[in-house]
Amino acid sequence: MLKSKHFINCHTHIFTGDHVPPYLAKTFLPWPLYLLLPLSVVVRLFRFWYGVPNTWQYTAWYGRFKRLKYKIKMSGVRNFILGALFFIIGLYLAIQVFFILYAWLSVISAPGKSINDIVVQIRERLGEFNLVLIPSSFCWQLLMVLVLFLFFKSMRNLTWWVLKMIWSFLGLLPGKHTKEMAMRYVYIGRFAFYRKQGRVFGRLRNQYPEGTGFIILPMDMEYMGAGKLKKGYRYADQMQELAEIKQKPEYRDIFYPFVFVDPRRMKDERARFFDYKTDHGKVILKDCFIRDYIEEHRFSGFKIYPALGYYPFEEELLPLWKYAADNGLPVLPHCIRGTIYYRGPKQKIWDTHPVFMQAKGNNEYEPLALMEVKNQDYTVNFTHPLNYLCLLEETLLRKLVCKAKDARIRDLFGYVNEDTPMTHNLSHLKLCFGHFGGDDEWARFLEKDRDNYSQQLVLHPDRGITFLMTEDGDPSPGKPEQLWKHADWYSIICSLMLQFENVYADLSYIIHTPDIQPLLKFTLQNQKLNKKVLWGSDFYVVRNHKSEKSIYAESLHNMTDEEFDQVARQNPREFLGNKLHGAIAI
Repeated sequence: MLKSKHFINCHTHIFTGDHVPPYLAKTFLPWPLYLLLPLSVVVRLFRFWYGVPNTWQYTAWYGRFKRLKYKIKMSGVRNFILGALFFIIGLYLAIQVFFILYAWLSVISAPGKSINDIVVQIRERLGEFNLVLIPSSFCWQLLMVLVLFLFFKSMRNLTWWVLKMIWSFLGLLPGKHTKEMAMRYVYIGRFAFYRKQGRVFGRLRNQYPEGTGFIILPMDMEYMGAGKLKKGYRYADQMQELAEIKQKPEYRDIFYPFVFVDPRRMKDERARFFDYKTDHGKVILKDCFIRDYIEEHRFSGFKIYPALGYYPFEEELLPLWKYAADNGLPVLPHCIRGTIYYRGPKQKIWDTHPVFMQAKGNNEYEPLALMEVKNQDYTVNFTHPLNYLCLLEETLLRKLVCKAKDARIRDLFGYVNEDTPMTHNLSHLKLCFGHFGGDDEWARFLEKDRDNYSQQLVLHPDRGITFLMTEDGDPSPGKPEQLWKHADWYSIICSLMLQFENVYADLSYIIHTPDIQPLLKFTLQNQKLNKKVLWGSDFYVVRNHKSEKSIYAESLHNMTDEEFDQVARQNPREFLGNKLHGAIAI
């Protein structure tokens, strides 16, 4: 029985729009269009809106304007003659506004010749009856558009519908991914009204019962190839601000920030970021950024986002993971397909996997080929959950340690040669797969009723998939290739959770969809898995689907008290507890 009723949201974000690089739309929009819509412009628009026009609703003159607008509308409803007059005026305005907007949109993307010919003919015919009288002044044109949109809702909707028949404005761009990006822009912009992370955290905290704890996950997007951040909002500034929030007495026991780690920053900043010495297989930190934030500021773990352009087993990360594993510090990697990923060109070294092999015939093997071309496709290779087997499984980790350029790494793990097990490994590394692979992979698991790999969790609920062996227990060097290409991520993650003591997964983002609830029930019935699942929302990234209050209320409705207690209270305390900081206070 728990001594505290408080629960912990294990996956949240409070970074602002200033911490996001400007050209997030790169690869979604062609050059130079993405340069014309930097995120900084979206942020400034939202700040202007909430700082100026949004405040008008509280003024006396705006109240008088609303009452006047209401009286005008109601006079049309209550008086037949005025109603007919309003209809005629609205129809006349709708005709003018249609041709005004048609001309504006044609500058962005010209319609097909056949459509344009029809529109020209209609305009000429209406012009013969003096029904098209568009002023030449842009200001007068804009005024006509505003009047229609403010006072003639039905005509506004009709005009917009006709225009969408010609242009689906988002349809000018690549469908689903563009809409996801647009919504990501909108919600970053909404919360970017706040310049400080503390204000965003206040919005998060106020949606939950008093005493609720939060894992806070920062982002370092300076290496993703989407432009530079402005001074004062770079990675070090973001982390310093989190440290200041952590120091506040009212937040000290509910605020659990992680340190974001990017191996490219570790390489660039070297000892200033992460410096250590080894002592009998242990990592002892010297004076460096990581030591300051983990041991002095008491940050709770590490966050990585491989989709930004790196593997979770890069050489720079290996000694840090040894430090984390030995001290029980959790590592939370992003593990879902999404819209935030590396925007630069694919490097030649990424054409094959650094560890896994594929069969080439005659019982011979070669590096696994990764032949994706587009960013959104090939960066998924960095996110693939099977990559973490390269850390957890000693035989695979040994291959990485063997190739390390830094001799300290071989000494740290007790490496002898390629055929001798190392003295130390990372099988005890505490991992949490953020987003549990994604709701699309959960659906894929359910749909694969004839697939051998997706059946293993049912056939072998104590271990799931065997990764490097056949069902008979014989070595199978080519099996990772088949798993990489064909196994669903849900099965892979669950199998890792079953086979390694400190592997978890959280429900963040995917918790918004009702479709996962049946499989979540199935997952929590497994007595080993139900101790490894963490509850989280993914604030504020999930906001384009549901509010925090909605997600929290639906979780209470869909889970039994025992299930919610397990994933939101008991498991998070096990996940966050470590040797450096001890048990969780709340």
